[in-house]
Amino acid sequence: MKKLLILIVAIALYFHFYPNEKLNLWLAQQKTSILSLFSDATDTKIRLKSDKIYQDLSRDFATFNSQEQAYVAEITASRASVNRFNETYCLGKKRTPKLQRENLLKVCETIAQYANLL
Repeated sequence: MKKLLILIVAIALYFHFYPNEKLNLWLAQQKTSILSLFSDATDTKIRLKSDKIYQDLSRDFATFNSQEQAYVAEITASRASVNRFNETYCLGKKRTPKLQRENLLKVCETIAQYANLL
């Protein structure tokens, strides 16, 4: 056991002082795949359905035109698309040509209410 520990430390020190780009890329890919595997295995499945955001926004659809309503339906089709929209337009402070400014703020506020459950 002691020899194995010494071997692991020696390998770690070697890679620390003599990095290899291809190996570092491979290690990063392996780390990402292992982390996603652990994330999937330990997921508690307590999530918010993305259509809950759509239901909350449907109360304000009087101010949305038909294209904006269709875009909101597209955004709220899955949690992944809601997360992408949130990162790009709400947290990234970008403007989207598909929503008016006021409606974009409403969508972002609604997503912010449920951000920790996505």
